[in-house]
Amino acid sequence: MDLFSSNNKKIKLKIPDADVTLYQQFFSEKESNKLLENLTNNIHWQQDHIKIYGKTIKLPRLTAWYGYPNLTYTYSGIAMNPKPWNNELLFLKDKIEKELKVEFTSCLLNRYKTGNDYVGWHQDNEKELGKNPIIASVSFGQTRIFQLKHIYNKELKRINIPLNHGSLLVMKGTTQHYWKHQIQKTTLQIQQRINLTFRIIKDI
Repeated sequence: MDLFSSNNKKIKLKIPDADVTLYQQFFSEKESNKLLENLTNNIHWQQDHIKIYGKTIKLPRLTAWYGYPNLTYTYSGIAMNPKPWNNELLFLKDKIEKELKVEFTSCLLNRYKTGNDYVGWHQDNEKELGKNPIIASVSFGQTRIFQLKHIYNKELKRINIPLNHGSLLVMKGTTQHYWKHQIQKTTLQIQQRINLTFRIIKDI
């Protein structure tokens, strides 16, 4: 399956039951290097814990939740209260919103310090995000492979998308209804990656 259709500025991925667009270098290398440094140092990272089969374990990455006041977000049993936007996040938010013509209310950040850090198969389908959520995912640092698999059609092959330093991946429409996604663990000795997913929290 030929996944890509490009108009030089962005790449529309040809994926059934989904609306996914990739901008391979949405931010310049200079911008990306500075943002990676500032996000590493200026974000209030936290180590959350989750319960699996009755056992409490550390979430295999650091996280943070920023946005407008009172927009709590809950996933995997973790309730997150937003910290106020900082300058780096407002810069990112403004540039993405101008391109996509939408306004985001919140941002979930994930910091993968080594190849041992990962996120398992999941959908961004929490009720706070609404029926057909739009997710704008920005990556800085080490390239990691973003994987998609169809929930119902087992004949469709797993899709691998390298998310590079300064890239933007946009998922919208019915994507979260039909596809799960993950970032796998790797044994390779790699550098850190920071990912930000801008979201719109709905009134529920």
